[in-house]
Amino acid sequence: MKSKRPTVADLRALKGKRQLKMLFVETPDEAAAACAAGIDVLSIIDPIWTPEMREASGSCFVQIGLLYGDLCTYEDYLRAAHRAIKIGGDAVYCAASLDTISRLAAEGIPVIGHVGLIPSKVTWTGGFKAVGKTAESAMMVYHQVKALEAAGAVGAEIEVVPARVTAEISKRTSLIMLSMGAGTGGDAQYLFSEDVLGYTRVHQPRHAKVYRNFRAEYDRLQQERIAAFKEFAADVDSGAYPEEKHLVPIDDAEFKSFLKHLHD
Repeated sequence: MKSKRPTVADLRALKGKRQLKMLFVETPDEAAAACAAGIDVLSIIDPIWTPEMREASGSCFVQIGLLYGDLCTYEDYLRAAHRAIKIGGDAVYCAASLDTISRLAAEGIPVIGHVGLIPSKVTWTGGFKAVGKTAESAMMVYHQVKALEAAGAVGAEIEVVPARVTAEISKRTSLIMLSMGAGTGGDAQYLFSEDVLGYTRVHQPRHAKVYRNFRAEYDRLQQERIAAFKEFAADVDSGAYPEEKHLVPIDDAEFKSFLKHLHD
């Protein structure tokens, strides 16, 4: 599987040729389904990045999200990045400082940055809203991209930026631009699996597209869980569980011998 996975060089070679498909996934089942469906790139956060997830991800290129705030110092990021790559990650997502990104890149670690709407830093851009809708704001995004490029990053998530702005910026950078709600001018279309499958309980962003209603199914399954647990509890109360078939038998002679030894 390792040899079939695309490399950073492969993704760079596809820039401007076709749109990559990218999903944020959280379970081995989701990762395996994404691979089977022909998804190119997966995003998986560090705490759930395990050898099992790597195996489930198959031939997908995987970026590992290093959690901003959970990691603080450069050394924190370096250790986490090496651990992620050792498990089989192909790149790491890092929203830390340009200095940290530069130092990770200097170690040969492929780093994906973030521009536009950055959830961990929304206070600087006015909250959870689009970025780049004015010339000044669009130039800020462009300068962010060029700064990441200079720091040695290989790509950047560009989130909730006008499509035309994304397209013009993408033409002017070597970075692999991963578009989340930023149009087709970048190099990949990036969504969260929970939005695609329709099971998120929070506000659904404008760029999300729902393809299935897993929430209704999850709610149905939860009611089935509750019903099953109630039936089990009722069986315990009534003595209906356990039945003879659930018990370990012992030969009568052996049991009599056991009782004899207890009384000795």
